[in-house]
Amino acid sequence: MPPQTLKIVVLILFIITYIFLFALTKYRALVAAGAAAVFIIIGAMPVAEIGQAINFNVLMMIAGTMGTVFLFNESKMPALLADLIIEKTPNVKWAIISLSIFAGIVSAFIDNVATVLMVAPIALNIAKKLNMSPVASIIAISIASNLEGAATLVGDTTSIMLGGYAGMNFIDFFFFQGRVGMFWIVQVGLLLATLVLLMVFRREKQPIVALERTKVTHAFPTVMLLGTVILLIAASFFENAPTLINGYICIGLFIIGLIYEFIRTKSVKPIISALKEIDYMTLLQLAALFVVVASISNVGIIDDIGSFFINLSDNIFVIYTLIVWISVILSAFIDNIPYTATMLPVVSSIAAGMNIEPYILYFGLLVGATLGGNLTPVGASANVAAIGILRKEGYEVSTGTFMKISVPYTLAAVIGGYVMLWIFWS
Repeated sequence: MPPQTLKIVVLILFIITYIFLFALTKYRALVAAGAAAVFIIIGAMPVAEIGQAINFNVLMMIAGTMGTVFLFNESKMPALLADLIIEKTPNVKWAIISLSIFAGIVSAFIDNVATVLMVAPIALNIAKKLNMSPVASIIAISIASNLEGAATLVGDTTSIMLGGYAGMNFIDFFFFQGRVGMFWIVQVGLLLATLVLLMVFRREKQPIVALERTKVTHAFPTVMLLGTVILLIAASFFENAPTLINGYICIGLFIIGLIYEFIRTKSVKPIISALKEIDYMTLLQLAALFVVVASISNVGIIDDIGSFFINLSDNIFVIYTLIVWISVILSAFIDNIPYTATMLPVVSSIAAGMNIEPYILYFGLLVGATLGGNLTPVGASANVAAIGILRKEGYEVSTGTFMKISVPYTLAAVIGGYVMLWIFWS
């Protein structure tokens, strides 16, 4: 098939794939897997490159954290944390807000998928204790996690990529070249987005009655989760760390947890139960989406996006605005990891051609690409994981339900970041 024809075919198939992903909520994993298979068959994704296309680091992190979180949940610690939140919040609205802010804080320092997997059980326990749906609170946790992923060098893969490309370290995300860094910019976005959540949940005023505190059976899974957080942060300071280091950490601690459970119970049943609790359909969906997005990159569609920016204008404000908002739109539908990888050298080239420092464009790309994934259920890995958690609990979340919360939240956060970046870095 001629390259140009292949590009058109891939683009059409990509659009069809995402239409089905939004329409067939129960079968997203199968839709994604089917699309990936088609792209491989037509030659958009060479078989030899499939392993490179799939981000095994992310998949290992999700699988390992899912297992550890199951052990964490079985220890009754999430139930105790739910009791503590119920004691401190007057109604459902503030319980949801508290969980979203807590998830955001955690996600600034560890991957947002891991954050969702850690915090979601607390929300589920609160929902069960209050006999209410957990859908809204899980969505709020997911989008807050994605938002704060842009705040620090270790918060999200896109942040790690920017740090490596621009030669930035952990501290540079707080203060850089004598000006405020991304951390503070993102906090403005979080403040505005939280105000939006207060409006969205303004009618959720059901009072919360404190219950008797749950007793934790054993603390070791909690130690494992804390160990995950500490080791993920520590790994970010090693410049030559293995590519799969985060995945190794999460899988390794899960295995330690399984060994502990076997010693504690002298039975393999906890091991079998933990392995069953891993959401393999979510892992399949993410792996397939990595292949799908890599396919459109292979045929040059993402490169065309980069060229589009270069040819549009020589005005820095126009370029900055386009980078932010087009990144928001595109990241709602394609994975932001290959998009960011492609756009970083493009942004650098634009800055060099305009004889300016590239940092405002780098940061604008990070805001748009990271926060834009919040718009849809399939725009970010954390959202996919959150929907998977709800599906396992018996809740099928439609695209419309998700976007009623995610769209106003994302727009508020992006507008805040967009304005503050221009004020401090223009």
